[in-house]
Amino acid sequence: MNICVFCASSQKIDPKYVELATAVGTELARRGHTLVSGGATVSCMGAVTAAARAAGGRTVGVIPQVLVDVEIADRDSDELIVTPGMRERKAAMDERSDAFLVLPGGIGTLEELFEIWTARVLGIHDRPLVVLDPWGLYASLRGLVEHMYDEGFTRANVFDAIAWTSSVEEALDHVEGRARPVRPTPEEIGEATG
Repeated sequence: MNICVFCASSQKIDPKYVELATAVGTELARRGHTLVSGGATVSCMGAVTAAARAAGGRTVGVIPQVLVDVEIADRDSDELIVTPGMRERKAAMDERSDAFLVLPGGIGTLEELFEIWTARVLGIHDRPLVVLDPWGLYASLRGLVEHMYDEGFTRANVFDAIAWTSSVEEALDHVEGRARPVRPTPEEIGEATG
């Protein structure tokens, strides 16, 4: 399964967040999944991809040209896709992913989360969306969405469209329990071709 991980690129964060990303990359690969990420080598983004590769996993990085130009592209990715801009980056990540896992991050991570969450609420896709938040970074966000629901700004299915988890194992168990690959696995392709 191709699992897209949205996470931080900030280098000013507590090391525990980078360690969490490392644990996610390791476990994702151990379970035989492909990582789809933002294609950068910094902070959590770099840690999740390096850990996935170190554990024998396949990595797909998707990065806009502007970030390639500042030399943070993960050129060790099994596949590195360079896009003209951020919108194309998100579209390429979405297109290649069977599920979405959101780690602690900043406003870029929030933008990615909200785009996938909104599409799920609207029925544009039914792929799993899981937030891994062991330290409660997103607690205020959850409270805000609950308040928005109470005020009539969101639909009730906003809560069904997302899972909130606190451990790596719980997050990946949830993804695996809900996801159906939207594209054939390499094994299925091999069987079909002979």
